[in-house]
Amino acid sequence: MKGLKIIVLAKQVPDTRNVGKDAMKADGTVNRAALPAIFNPEDLNALELALRVKDTVPGTTITILTMGPGRAAEIIREGLYRGADSGVLLTDRAFAGSDTLATSYALAQAIKEMNHFDLIIAGRQAIDGDTAQVGPQVAEKLNLPQVTYVEEVLSIEKSGIVVRRRLDNGVESVRSPMPMLMTVNSSAPDCRSRNVKMLMKYKHARTITEKQEATEDYTHLYDSRPFLYIREMTVGDIKADAEQLGLTGSPTKVKKIDNVVLQAKDAKKLGTSDEGINDLMRELIESHVIG
Repeated sequence: MKGLKIIVLAKQVPDTRNVGKDAMKADGTVNRAALPAIFNPEDLNALELALRVKDTVPGTTITILTMGPGRAAEIIREGLYRGADSGVLLTDRAFAGSDTLATSYALAQAIKEMNHFDLIIAGRQAIDGDTAQVGPQVAEKLNLPQVTYVEEVLSIEKSGIVVRRRLDNGVESVRSPMPMLMTVNSSAPDCRSRNVKMLMKYKHARTITEKQEATEDYTHLYDSRPFLYIREMTVGDIKADAEQLGLTGSPTKVKKIDNVVLQAKDAKKLGTSDEGINDLMRELIESHVIG
């Protein structure tokens, strides 16, 4: 079987474990500058599944596609250090404030420009939104079959791919033709660590913007090592309708962000009766901790 071309959708997200009062801007968007940026956890699970396919099918290549500001190139480098082959940064001020609808539109347009692929693998959801909508929306916009909640690739054949997906009450094996898109659960294997050889190979990988802003000149490296080039794509490159991007193309607006911290004094001991559990659930819903 010939090698596959895999696109991994990844996102650099704010570390929501430490959400403070400055986490939200006046316009309802996340103040990303106020929070540390990390590789979205379930996107790392997606990358690991892609790497396992690469280990199994010789000649397979993995491209990481991410949308965000210039600093989002950092997670592309993280992917390269772990075994990915290339990366594309979709970046433009016109993308700022995008909800899932606008984000999936921009990603789908970028994938069309990237041309041929066999698999698109994405994390189930991002921790800064928890919507689990972007992957399925990209599949719909590209008219692709999709399988969600994947935790393992069981087999790959010319006729398609067989995966195992995690459901509430068990697991399910699903066969899908390719090309297709899958979203991956946190129940999938954790991503492997950085590889020292890959770290040394890609430590100077940069986008064109990063090269222009750098204080050190590594021009000779980029001339002789084209694999250090991280491709940048903007609105013009993906032939997008500006009305479907950013805040203009985003019907979803965030009204408020609350940081809920449970204190030790909030602990409550429950009995074995249904009444105690029902009372607790009612209390949690009324206080908006859940629901």
